[in-house]
Amino acid sequence: MNDSGTLARQLAELANRVSRLEAEAAIRRLHHAYGYFMDYCWYDEVIALFAADGEAVFLSGVYRGHESLARLYKTFLGQAYTRGETGPVYGFVADHFLLQDVIKVAADGLSARMRGRALLVLGSHESRKDRHPQLPDQVYEAGLYENQYVCEGGIWKIQRLEYALQWQALYEKGWTHTKTDLPPAVPPYPESPIGPDYLIDNTRKVWPERSAVEFHYRHPVTGERIAGASA
Repeated sequence: MNDSGTLARQLAELANRVSRLEAEAAIRRLHHAYGYFMDYCWYDEVIALFAADGEAVFLSGVYRGHESLARLYKTFLGQAYTRGETGPVYGFVADHFLLQDVIKVAADGLSARMRGRALLVLGSHESRKDRHPQLPDQVYEAGLYENQYVCEGGIWKIQRLEYALQWQALYEKGWTHTKTDLPPAVPPYPESPIGPDYLIDNTRKVWPERSAVEFHYRHPVTGERIAGASA
């Protein structure tokens, strides 16, 4: 029969495992909510998912804090996609399929990392080409997330969102005949009204070239650091 000390340890271990599983579920729900909000260009809801000092990396630029994130999502992406119109928007699709999430919660239960995959379907109906003529008619896009999360007052929030574009493909041509057209980094704010707070050195290659995105976790079987993994 277990003594009281052993029983207490077992209960503590179970409580810790349940807490970790609940944290993983909350983070997964948070990440998927991000995708659903992006589908409809609900950028106020997107920004509210971030911590007050949360940040997003986009085109080698870091946008930090809600005011800066509004510059990215509402001014930059919102104007580029739908001229500031929130959705569902007639004739515009930007569906985010978020997959293969691997979550690691810190021992203290207050922070976490997540790696995930995204497949995007973007485009516009021919009847509204004049609304955003700079966008391709039909395009697929895929990338990887390496995100960080923080738990504040029992609520999980995005601390850092980093999306690493992997490839783009025009629907009519497919990936065999499409080269990713990655725009240049935007100059920092206030030089550019849609610019990030600062730029980072991002040398990742995109399709048809390939480059690895660092793993934040160790090999699940060997326990060894995965080649190219971050420190």
